[in-house]
Amino acid sequence: MNDDLERRKRPTIHDVAQRAGVAVGTVSRYLNGQEVRRGKRADIEKAVEDLGFRRSAAAAAMKSDRTGLIGFLAPTFDEFHAGLLNHLVRSFRPSGRKLLTYSHETDDVLLREALEFLIEQRVDALIMAGLPRSEDLISAFRSEGIPVVVYNNDVRGERLDRVFVDNFKAASRAVGHLIDVGHRRVALVAGDPLDSSGVERRLGYEEALRRHGIPLDPAYVFAGDWKTEAGYNALQGFMALPDPPTAIFSSNYQMTTGVLEWLREHGMRTPEDIAIVSFDDVDLFRLYSEGITAVAQPLPHIANAIASFVLTRLGDAEVPDIRSRTLECSIILRGSSRRPATTQTDRSFGHGPY
Repeated sequence: MNDDLERRKRPTIHDVAQRAGVAVGTVSRYLNGQEVRRGKRADIEKAVEDLGFRRSAAAAAMKSDRTGLIGFLAPTFDEFHAGLLNHLVRSFRPSGRKLLTYSHETDDVLLREALEFLIEQRVDALIMAGLPRSEDLISAFRSEGIPVVVYNNDVRGERLDRVFVDNFKAASRAVGHLIDVGHRRVALVAGDPLDSSGVERRLGYEEALRRHGIPLDPAYVFAGDWKTEAGYNALQGFMALPDPPTAIFSSNYQMTTGVLEWLREHGMRTPEDIAIVSFDDVDLFRLYSEGITAVAQPLPHIANAIASFVLTRLGDAEVPDIRSRTLECSIILRGSSRRPATTQTDRSFGHGPY
């Protein structure tokens, strides 16, 4: 037990940086024998001595000695991120590289610990779902010459490789589908407004309304946070309105799960009582009574694009400073997005990609 306690108390590279008053990347350069200004070097040396810092053998490997490890950092290993990880493992297998994974649960402290851990393990590259306010932390990787690829959400102001889906277009098509089948009161369970994907999906919703001549009603927009409870609370508020919506566009599958939970608890069903379209397609949606119409992200293509960016960065060829790829989504039509009950004449509904 004492050994475990001692390991937990061991200082990290961040502790050294904080004690010395320098950036994590500066400490990392010092530990790798790279150029550091004399004053900062003295501060780092004193911090290392005061804290009794010892770095791992893996972290002591010189930059030219590849570890064959690729860092993969995600907020959680839910169906989306775990599914992407599975495809990334397949994409990197032919090159002999392995993925070192870490989940930070969108906690700033855990995120910092995760990034420090991956730097200390001398990963050859980092793949991560972008987060707002993570620019300074990612800079430590870039100052080390470690390539970074972000997906799902953007990181502003950084010169990074990026792989995204066209959130705006997919959301616009999904909401347009609901309007095309007869819904005029379409509500949105929006994603986190600090995330680029949340912003783009909301803009797609608004564009679809505008395209069909439907005024935007703020009462039909709920500011969510990607979590199940947000979907539950959103529908509870929507259904208390004098004119509740006849259709819901939910910005991710977890919030859709909350919507479905509220319906079940209140003895209501989709599409009979309210139509639903979700961003992200999961196995649960195919098993649900009528099936849930969903926007499907092309996970194999996302993984291949990310792997291609990483491998070319680690190769000998010259590549541009910034590269970006945007991929199309599919809309999988199922029964949950049928026309409103007041105008519904045909209860059959074809399933398949839209």
